[in-house]
Amino acid sequence: MGFRFKSNPQLRRGLCCANDDKQQERSPSVIVIGGGMAGIAAARALQDASFQVILLESRERLGGRIHTDYSFGFPVDLGASWLHGVCKENPLAPLIGKLGLPLYRTSEDNSVLYDHDLESYALFDMDGNQVPQELVTKIGKIFGVILEETNNVREEFSEDMSILRALSIVFERKPELRLEGLSHKVLQWYLCRMEGWFATDADTISLKCWDQEVLLPGGHGLMVRGYQPVINTLAKGLDIRQGHRVTKIVRQYNEVKVAVENGKTFVADAAIVAVPLGVLKAKSIKFEPKLPDWKEAAISDIGVGIENKIILHFKNVFWPNVEFLGVVAETSYGCSYFLNLHKATGRPVLVYMPAGQLAKDIEKMSDEAAASFAFMQLKKILPDTSSPVTMIILMVYFTFLLCKKSKCFNSYLYRWQTPKFYSV
Repeated sequence: MGFRFKSNPQLRRGLCCANDDKQQERSPSVIVIGGGMAGIAAARALQDASFQVILLESRERLGGRIHTDYSFGFPVDLGASWLHGVCKENPLAPLIGKLGLPLYRTSEDNSVLYDHDLESYALFDMDGNQVPQELVTKIGKIFGVILEETNNVREEFSEDMSILRALSIVFERKPELRLEGLSHKVLQWYLCRMEGWFATDADTISLKCWDQEVLLPGGHGLMVRGYQPVINTLAKGLDIRQGHRVTKIVRQYNEVKVAVENGKTFVADAAIVAVPLGVLKAKSIKFEPKLPDWKEAAISDIGVGIENKIILHFKNVFWPNVEFLGVVAETSYGCSYFLNLHKATGRPVLVYMPAGQLAKDIEKMSDEAAASFAFMQLKKILPDTSSPVTMIILMVYFTFLLCKKSKCFNSYLYRWQTPKFYSV
């Protein structure tokens, strides 16, 4: 979201003043608000193009949805973990390569739904029995057929509907696609993974838009050493003010004034607003003049889904050497999955990743109860495994951006809880 007014012949001259001491000094021509990937990338590009830039970030850290934690003695990404589209067309790929950051490839295709290859999964029922891989592959193909049938539903109805409603119509028309027993549970797990990709339940995923996302080629790669080095590199040399929470943006004829909670006011020729959607929805920043109606409508129409991460650190590895461990159940709500970081990083870490309503219900629990819930989910699929001597759980909540009334984008917004540790 950009703010600039009529062309200014002195674009690179501006004033920055602090209200508390009334001092004036030469200011950057552009103020970037928000220190996430979007804000830092914008500031980097502008400075490299010889603009004078200042970046204001409300928190005492940079990265936004990117937050690599080192509490275990090694990097673990609490937020963004993958590079989606490992190819030269991805602007991050050359930088990651230049920094020598390794990527663990989890998918070789350009899947709209999954960031993994199915061969790297081990699915279990609630009794700890592993689902035969042949059945997993078979049901995956059936799920593909079912999704193709929803295309017919989409073409028939002018009004949008949820994926869940479309699936019910498909089953009504083609009852032979209904599955029972273990096959039904595996199908529910596929639906659970779809919900995890969009960070919301199937009853809120748009039938018309769910597959409209365009991914870059090259598949998906997990950032083995975390994303923080990328943020640090992009931020190097930038004029960044952390702890500067913006409260008001005033656009005038030839300048933009940005007021900060600490009493300072920054003035420049233009401003780029790169704050989270939640900040805009909460109207934490006052705009003068107000935002255009179409922009306010877009902010209102975009919804927020949720996916949680509960990170479990063990002393020893006691699970299969696959990328994901999955739990199949009668409903997608009862299904779940764990990301196995040991396969990619060599560290004995599993990441429990509930989404949608399950994630919301877990948020209602105490931190200790949520940690225990994640561990019990693991015990269900590996019941004969003795508990590890020590388990440390780092729990952090974040939200994913979901578009309800227009195209669904692969973008994310995070609402962080202070990380907490537990020994079990």
